[in-house]
Amino acid sequence: MRSHYCGLLTAQQVGQQVSLCGWVNRRRDLGGLIFIDLRDREGLVQVVCDPDLKDLFDVAYTLRNEFCIQVKGTVRARPDSQINKDMATGEVEVYASELIILNKAAPLPLDSNQNNSEEQRLKYRYLDLRRPMMTERLKFRAKVTSFVRNFMDSHGFMDVETPILTKATPEGARDYLVPSRTHKGQFFALPQSPQLFKQLLMMSGLDRYYQIVKCFRDEDLRADRQPEFTQIDIETSFMTSEQVIEVTEKMVHQMFNELLGVDLGRFPRMPYSEAMRLYGSDKPDLRNPMQFVDIADLVKDVEFKVFAGPANDSKGRVVALKVPGGAEKISRKDIDGYTSFVGIYGAKGLAWMKVNDIAAGVDGVQSPVAKFLTPEIINSIISRTGAANGDLIFFAADSYKVVCEAMGALRLKLGEELAITQPGWKPLWVVDFPMFEENDDGSFSAVHHPFTSPLDTAAFVNTPNNELQLGSLLSNAYDMVLNGTELGGGSVRIHTAEVQAKVFTLLGISDEEAAEKFGFLLEALKYGAPPHAGLAFGLDRLVMLMTGATSIRDVMAFPKTATAACPLTDAPGAANPAQLAELGIAVVAKPQ
Repeated sequence: MRSHYCGLLTAQQVGQQVSLCGWVNRRRDLGGLIFIDLRDREGLVQVVCDPDLKDLFDVAYTLRNEFCIQVKGTVRARPDSQINKDMATGEVEVYASELIILNKAAPLPLDSNQNNSEEQRLKYRYLDLRRPMMTERLKFRAKVTSFVRNFMDSHGFMDVETPILTKATPEGARDYLVPSRTHKGQFFALPQSPQLFKQLLMMSGLDRYYQIVKCFRDEDLRADRQPEFTQIDIETSFMTSEQVIEVTEKMVHQMFNELLGVDLGRFPRMPYSEAMRLYGSDKPDLRNPMQFVDIADLVKDVEFKVFAGPANDSKGRVVALKVPGGAEKISRKDIDGYTSFVGIYGAKGLAWMKVNDIAAGVDGVQSPVAKFLTPEIINSIISRTGAANGDLIFFAADSYKVVCEAMGALRLKLGEELAITQPGWKPLWVVDFPMFEENDDGSFSAVHHPFTSPLDTAAFVNTPNNELQLGSLLSNAYDMVLNGTELGGGSVRIHTAEVQAKVFTLLGISDEEAAEKFGFLLEALKYGAPPHAGLAFGLDRLVMLMTGATSIRDVMAFPKTATAACPLTDAPGAANPAQLAELGIAVVAKPQ
């Protein structure tokens, strides 16, 4: 039916007969002529309908937006005065000789001016995806996956599929469960990642594996989360963490260069401890130059308990954040707004100090907390933060976690609102993550997952369990970060039964529980398992960043809403009672 795509016509086709298929993007009736902007996935071209061809002209008169049509005609050059430089096909047009309506379109449920809610866009996703912006994003996503496959193949990696129906894996989120009809009362779990299977593939001798794979997590959603998402999953044998970092950095560097014409330059390394100290985040946005400054030592003896309490608490933190030019740009009303904002993250308040005239000493600062601080402390704070006249300093004093989360979020918000965050790309490797983190009840859990190797395996094995400082142990883990977004994370895996058993013991996982959940992995470790390491990229996040989208929902063909529902198909829905009976499942009414 089609000889060419609309959006690919150029001056080289002038004089050729073409057959085009697509949708009416717009129809313009100028009385003597009718112009149609015909659209397909490659773009637009202008079609001219001449009244001298009466039958064709009559059909053209009936066209409305989104009618699906076929046009046959001759490509001709536009006059110089009519060239449209805003269109890729703006130098040419098609003089129609035949026009066929393939299918009419009812009045559209979406506003052509794009004044549509996300719910509407997802309900009529097939119409939303016709928008050039959405089409271009999906085309770009296809280019990314094609690039990944070509790169992986050329570097000796094998594409291997892993099961979708499996057992629950400890990835930190709730599993989606699938009931088994043949094993009543038992359930499969949809994989949160192929973690254990890709490790087993290394133990199978496949050496280098990759997969572009669906993963499923039943967790609270946000802009960069979906119940089902896609990973670029990578695992290697006999490669160190440095070698994994090298090959994956090379892949991303070449990807940006080839697909965007962007040179990401050097990927610096930053220890996790440094990232948290300076930015309160394990995925800092380095485009924003503002950094935290710890001042607990300066305020531990003041009478102001809001500062002194956390300053003297081993689990507390007191930091200052200098905002360049903030004294002039940020009003008291703005400060009240920022105070409410940090409250979202558990902060009880937000102290501040405007630096008006350093030479005037205490009289040169404006702050509701200045009366609690000596001139020496104020001068030390100004000196340590590097504040200058016209700057504003925000303070946070609370638990370590609250300070990091609240001030980290405030730093990003200020960076955007005050144009402190610079455009461009800032990649980063965050390394030397903690191996364990302490829970509220005093127990410990794995920061990444319990199959992550300690950074110093020999010391870990040779130190008795009761002498290990779990909160201080480092893992051989690494995350790639770009512009404040974690693109991917990975680690060297545990490859000996001895180390794996010790990790399970430290996490409070009994031998019985370990055998029940991971017996197949523990068994496999006995038979010459090789050293192995890997990394998984979030494909959706990667494409979101590269296309400038603000949500991964805008780079997925059929995503779910923020409540994990699909307006298009009305999923999830009720199950047939006969199906439930066959599965041995009863639905319990929700308590009123």
